[in-house]
This record gives sequence, structure tokens and C-alpha cells, in this order.
Amino acid sequence: MKTITVVGSVDEHHRLQAQVPEEVPSGPVQLVVLVPAEDDAGIRWTQGLATEWADDLADSRQDIYTLEDGKPVDGPR
Repeated sequence: MKTITVVGSVDEHHRLQAQVPEEVPSGPVQLVVLVPAEDDAGIRWTQGLATEWADDLADSRQDIYTLEDGKPVDGPR
């Protein structure tokens, strides 16, 4: 059995609508519906970002600025 990922939507009448690639033949298919929790999206985004950027953030060569760089935004002190 071949697996493809298709993004679809559910309308107000609880009907699933999705567009599949043309190479998918007509006939019955098996569906798995993943419904994100409402409060889950922000957490997943930050976790994904941390995972993707972990190597870059841990690289000391990326630390090119110090607290002495720049000027205060509210004027000189």
C-alpha cells in the first residue's frame, strides 16, 4: 500500500474536501484524519523551530554581538 499526504478541509456540513494527485486511481481509499488541538499549534511551532535551529543556536560562531554593541533605543545614558 502506497502512502501519500494530502491536505484537505472539512466544511460546515462535515464533508471532507481534498485534491489528490492525478496518478491516484479512482476507487476506495483509506483515510486517517489528523485534527490539531487548538492550543497545540503554537507549542508545535516553537518546538519545531527549536529543533530546526538547535545547531545554529548552539554554534558559538553565531554569537557576533555583545551587550556593549548598539545604542539604547530611548536615548543616550
